[in-house]
Amino acid sequence: MTANPLDNPIWESLASRHASLALRHGQAARYPADVAPFLGLASPHIDAPASLDALVPRGDAAFLLGQAPARPGGWRVRHLAMLAQRVCTAPLAEVEGPPLVELADRHRADVLALTALVCPHYFRPRTMELGRYFGIYRDGRLAAMIGERMGMRGYTEISAVCTHPDFLGLGYARRLLAWLSNDNLGRGAVPFLHVSQENQRATQLYERNGYRMRGEIAFWSIDREP
Repeated sequence: MTANPLDNPIWESLASRHASLALRHGQAARYPADVAPFLGLASPHIDAPASLDALVPRGDAAFLLGQAPARPGGWRVRHLAMLAQRVCTAPLAEVEGPPLVELADRHRADVLALTALVCPHYFRPRTMELGRYFGIYRDGRLAAMIGERMGMRGYTEISAVCTHPDFLGLGYARRLLAWLSNDNLGRGAVPFLHVSQENQRATQLYERNGYRMRGEIAFWSIDREP
């Protein structure tokens, strides 16, 4: 266990809130590939090769936040980026706008179409099983959405904040972010999120809406050496 669960969020989430989804081997765990491509380690010093052999099929890759194996033997570990980890500890001003819809299985095709267009890399067919997802519909189209991904006691990750290009600039992301952040704070969970430093639009949204910088966290990929 780390001093703060946000230092190792994938492992902490798989060891707690998402334990029922976890595929686990020793002190490593991952989400099923059709849920999310993320893997977590209890410590960088575990016997990583044995666990990775059991959890990551040949030809597949997994992604880690924070901790990567110190001795990956036979596995290729690549540092992809330093992500900004931000937290929201105080309620946000409400934003007026169209009604919010809690997204369910009947909305799945719309959700997958929007995420494939806007944030395609890490959203999978069963990602909606990780938490609650909400959206705004306009003229029968899913215009914007937001959801909950990783989580552990006292914390919930906000994710999949995306707006269809046809509906940018209307304040939908701000409305969704404020509502879901405040709802989690009311439930006793601090919202947190991760954002690439290069994504200036998202960074400005979070900075203007009460998400303060907690620190940077390393983002890694891992796959078998050729």
